[in-house]
Amino acid sequence: QVQLVESGGGLVQPGGSLRLSCAASGRIDTIYAMRWYRQAPGKQRELVATITGSGSTNYTDSLKGRFTISIDTATSTVYLQMNSLKPEDTAVYQCNGDVVDRLTLHPANYWGQGAQVTVSS
Repeated sequence: QVQLVESGGGLVQPGGSLRLSCAASGRIDTIYAMRWYRQAPGKQRELVATITGSGSTNYTDSLKGRFTISIDTATSTVYLQMNSLKPEDTAVYQCNGDVVDRLTLHPANYWGQGAQVTVSS
């Protein structure tokens, strides 16, 4: 089994920055891709950013330039650096990953529990 655990959420003022972490642990053989999603109250879940195990990244257009996704393959941790935060960035942020279980050698999709980010003065 593989577990994803997010950390780093919290309350930040508009214009501030926050960095989310998602640590993958367990029977990890290979990380194919990791993603950050967010869901604001009353809205559908939105894909924020994707990073492959080799470091290729993709962002939703509206967040390019403010959010940066990165991965530390040595620790199997993915980060989301969020700058110039706005109240509309308030949401629960969840990490999601396509990871190969080293026992089964089969890829599977995993979700973290989510981290609340609130942008407010």
